[in-house]
Amino acid sequence: MAEGEERIELKFRIFDGTDIAHSTYALSTAVATLKQRLVAEWPQDKSVLPKSVSDIKLIHAGKVLENSKTLAESRLYFGDLPGGVITMHVVVQPPVAKKKTDKSKEEPKKNPCSCTIL
Repeated sequence: MAEGEERIELKFRIFDGTDIAHSTYALSTAVATLKQRLVAEWPQDKSVLPKSVSDIKLIHAGKVLENSKTLAESRLYFGDLPGGVITMHVVVQPPVAKKKTDKSKEEPKKNPCSCTIL
């Protein structure tokens, strides 16, 4: 980190309203680096625990931040609040495993309706 680099104060709010990892961060910090810190500092007494960085989504001003971008690229400025603390919301959402189905093994759908002509 370069000396004199601009820094921003952030805190991260999890699902139950608890704030974690409150600190100042360089604007050159990558979103993925923030997520790594959150996984490492996650309170172990919570009912929802992220297992990896991919389980976490950071939300600021209604926008989900991308892992590949830095804080500066994510435009984290909030109006005219110089020196204010920015709160980001943290959502834990494990990736959903996609099920592969083999269509040749599927049974044909049975029609529960039957008609009788008299």
